[in-house]
Amino acid sequence: MSSNKCSWIDAIIFILSFSFPLIMIALAISVSPWFNILNNALSDLGHAVKSGAAPIFNLGLAIGGILIIMVGLRNLYMWSKIKGSLIISMGIFLNLIGVFDEVYGWIHFLVSVLFFLSIITYFIALSILDKSWIAVLLIISHIVMWYMHFALRIPRGAAVPELLAVFTFLPFYIRDYLKSYNKQ
Repeated sequence: MSSNKCSWIDAIIFILSFSFPLIMIALAISVSPWFNILNNALSDLGHAVKSGAAPIFNLGLAIGGILIIMVGLRNLYMWSKIKGSLIISMGIFLNLIGVFDEVYGWIHFLVSVLFFLSIITYFIALSILDKSWIAVLLIISHIVMWYMHFALRIPRGAAVPELLAVFTFLPFYIRDYLKSYNKQ
């Protein structure tokens, strides 16, 4: 296979690594009229007993996690061992959220917390490696956001902080992938 084909395959895997889980989450929400973004966690969509959307939601997270691991291994790790390792761990935790849905109780909670902590850890790495003040502000905002959710129950459900965490991370993931891609 030519390196040009590998580049296109890598680009497709990268785009799917974030678009596939987000599309599957949106699809799961669209078929779940009971879901309320302010009162539910996204993982409520993946509850194998209580949600008819569980196969859609959990498949999206499981495959998305595998694709993120692939991006980490094929691209980011070669460019930055620290950032690549963090992306790989993030992919593992995302995959495990899909595998161990809410039915698994504390296991699901643990892998979910580890996933969101891995996003904060990525921002810590960005603040140190890239000397990014934006990353420092995002670390603070994520800590405040999760404190408000867990301690003050604002919002009552976790979906809003979960989505904010992912969408604040996404521009940096894209930026670092493009940096790694340009170094190949």
